[in-house]
Amino acid sequence: MAKITFQFEEKDRADVTVEIFEGESILEVALDNEIHLNHNCGGVCGCSTCHIYVNQGMDNLQEISDKEEDFIDRAVNPRINSRLGCQCVVIDGDVEVTLPDQTQFL
Repeated sequence: MAKITFQFEEKDRADVTVEIFEGESILEVALDNEIHLNHNCGGVCGCSTCHIYVNQGMDNLQEISDKEEDFIDRAVNPRINSRLGCQCVVIDGDVEVTLPDQTQFL
């Protein structure tokens, strides 16, 4: 089993680490564990609201597609380690991500 550690930009939120099965997306894991991660398009790579930062374990995720790269360019504050949670499928090993402040979308 792999682990995902969620860190948060929102103040006063403690890190959350969960065990997962490979083949699950970061978005699916977040929702299954009641971690709020916006996903306005329903998780089909049609927006950028599930934007996250991958701090560690980028090699443990499915490769980024051209479509995902296009939507990341539209995200708020994209960085070199930006990905979309709906497209980050864990293929092997542990991953550590930071969720941007989700209150900016409310």
